[in-house]
Amino acid sequence: MSLESLYQEIILGHYKNPHHKQLHSPYDVEVHHNNPSCGDEVTLRLSVEEGVVASISWNGVGCSISQASTSVMCDLVSGKPKVQGLELERLFLDLMQSKGNFSGDIEVLEDAVAFSGVAKYPARVKCALLGWMAFRDAALRESRESEQGEQREQREQSK
Repeated sequence: MSLESLYQEIILGHYKNPHHKQLHSPYDVEVHHNNPSCGDEVTLRLSVEEGVVASISWNGVGCSISQASTSVMCDLVSGKPKVQGLELERLFLDLMQSKGNFSGDIEVLEDAVAFSGVAKYPARVKCALLGWMAFRDAALRESRESEQGEQREQREQSK
């Protein structure tokens, strides 16, 4: 079996049996992202406890690439420190912007390297990035909201 066939199998597997694809409650942040050029959509919920991605869930519609990539991303960031999840997002973005000249580190990106071939097709890169950008947005919003909550708490304690 060729590497390309294996990667196609990983993508189809995550598309047919997506992981974390059921919106959970409670959650800290919910975001909705879409790709207007093709109609792909994803709603993502994120819960962070003590800086760690405690829960991530999603629902969405779209092509196999967008849906499988979101599934893979959720597997990768779940249970990891949020800052590590954001670093994985950056590495995946680098992979997608490589135009197929970079295959990614399988030890770090795990199944996400299966999308390396997508980088050769600019129209599909947005599909692969949809869930990852939703995670980035949710993680950064959670940071802002957490920081604002801490500031409110400090102000109330100083009264």
